[in-house]
Amino acid sequence: MSAEYILETQDLTKEFKGFVAVNKVNLRVRRGHIHALIGPNGAGKTTCFNLLTKFIRPTSGRILFNGQDITGESPAHIARRGVIRSFQISAVFPHLTVLENVRVALQRKLGTSFHFWRPERSLHTLDGRARELLHAVDLGEYAGHLAVELSYGRKRALEIATTLAMEPELMLLDEPTQGMGLEDVDRVRQLIKQVSADRTILMVEHNMSVVSSIADTITVLQRGATLAEGPYAEVSRNPAVVEAYMGSADAELVGAH
Repeated sequence: MSAEYILETQDLTKEFKGFVAVNKVNLRVRRGHIHALIGPNGAGKTTCFNLLTKFIRPTSGRILFNGQDITGESPAHIARRGVIRSFQISAVFPHLTVLENVRVALQRKLGTSFHFWRPERSLHTLDGRARELLHAVDLGEYAGHLAVELSYGRKRALEIATTLAMEPELMLLDEPTQGMGLEDVDRVRQLIKQVSADRTILMVEHNMSVVSSIADTITVLQRGATLAEGPYAEVSRNPAVVEAYMGSADAELVGAH
């Protein structure tokens, strides 16, 4: 595996009782790039994410991260390597403050994640870094607000801040703009571009205006297999891709600029 690629899959396959959800996918994610995984509903995108983070085990094939075979490793080991994932549903603690949410993620570095008997003041050493991360995602002024009070888009921004707190080398973002209005979509789009400056991002995303504006490389899945790969300008003109998207809500693929 070339040092140019941070993540590579080799014939990655997942079968569920005879149904092939992911079929011999060969994915190569270039270091420092934003790579989007797209495809019609049921194409196997989320299953592919679940395989990469070991929430499910592949039927066959290999997963390499930084040149090392991680196929047999647990989700916890994958996370410790620096592969950190966000989910389609915002996963923040609603009744903690915005600052406290980030601080919980930072606790891992102190080795006190499960030391519930320690006084809260022992965590204040993390406040400076937590505030830095909040400013990085434009949430600095919301530090004292309860997470439940945030708009949906800002909750996703908070989730990205907590993901950044884990110091990911590779961020996997699952539908980061799902269910958002235009203003929130634009905020999260800019945020993803901003945080990609010194890390690699692999994202599943339906919004083609987001994909076309920030993704360096796009992999199109259909029925669990790779249909096409390349930059947006090339993929969006691929006849097989256009045909795969026609008649679906995703038909905005062409001309999404």
